[in-house]
Amino acid sequence: MYQARYDDIINDGATSAKERERSLFDQSIMMLEAARDEDGYSFKGIEAVQFTSRLWMIVMEDLGDPANQLPQELRASLISIGIFILKELEAIRQERSVNYDSIIDITKTIRDGI
Repeated sequence: MYQARYDDIINDGATSAKERERSLFDQSIMMLEAARDEDGYSFKGIEAVQFTSRLWMIVMEDLGDPANQLPQELRASLISIGIFILKELEAIRQERSVNYDSIIDITKTIRDGI
């Protein structure tokens, strides 16, 4: 009886964590889309870049943790994607780019895979 209850709590915890991750990626996507729709550099762009950068740094830190249970090859691929996104965000921050679409598309793909 207690084992079944514990398993329910553990499974709820994992489901809840995945929902929080999806929610953070949704927030990032929403902010990036709003920034893109501003046509140029804006406060919304600054907020979107900062939020998305922090999100991906946290994701990459987690992926680099030896305790992360994802297969190492998948973790390495996701870290590479994160590096690409951070470089693109830096180009936007430095006003060398306003290409939000590739970041949005990749973030949607990652979110949908959670």
